Amino acid sequence: MRIAKFGLGDVVRHKMFQFRGVVVDVDPEFANSEEWWESIPEAMRPAKEQPFYHLLAENEDSFYGAYVSEQNLLPDSENGPVEHPELAESFEKFNGERYVLKASVEKPN
Repeated sequence: MRIAKFGLGDVVRHKMFQFRGVVVDVDPEFANSEEWWESIPEAMRPAKEQPFYHLLAENEDSFYGAYVSEQNLLPDSENGPVEHPELAESFEKFNGERYVLKASVEKPN
């Protein structure tokens, strides 16, 4: 198992497809369904033994969630913030390099 290259709040872009996103969760290795993995064309299918990232993603047309292997991602903070509407649920702001996680608020007993 490798150490994940990207962390929560990092802005990334897909190497082959035209979308960007913000990392909201990391799986140390593939943790989706076998059906999902097999739906990827075999010539493009990534290895399972690498980190996979849950992203709040966007392209020119829409906002969505994406699950992407580390081998298919590049850092992309230099292109500015991502506009996904769900970012405000987990992050305070984009600081120019990454999104800053909201401080957890403990509820009184």
